Amino acid sequence: MTSLKQKTSQTMKPATAAKKLGIYLAAAPTGFQEGVVSREELNALQTEPPQWLQDLRKNGPHPRPVIAAKLGISIAGLARGGVTEALTTDEIDAIKAENPLWLQHERANQVDVRKETARIKAKHEKEAAEKAAKESQQR
Repeated sequence: MTSLKQKTSQTMKPATAAKKLGIYLAAAPTGFQEGVVSREELNALQTEPPQWLQDLRKNGPHPRPVIAAKLGISIAGLARGGVTEALTTDEIDAIKAENPLWLQHERANQVDVRKETARIKAKHEKEAAEKAAKESQQR
């Protein structure tokens, strides 16, 4: 005999939902910070964001991953540059305009990392192609 279980909605902590939405939790409304967020609520926030979410995404304050992306550097680069707090869009734009030496250095590091990643990927693709060609010749 099969028992029918009522399907429960999957929920997450506000911090997890904020991370998925790309927002700084401390800047979100109190109701969002103190409750739990269901998968359905998260999907609704992503597809039709309310005004508070649109404003947070546009003006900040932004969490570190968003700040790093806007500056074109890594999260570790932010820490090396001394950026430990959430920043608003205006503060990020000010850093970009100032273009301090640490930011120039971190952007150069990011370019080097991307080049190395591309080189390794190409190497692996070449090795895989050579292996496939060798295996097809042996058949």
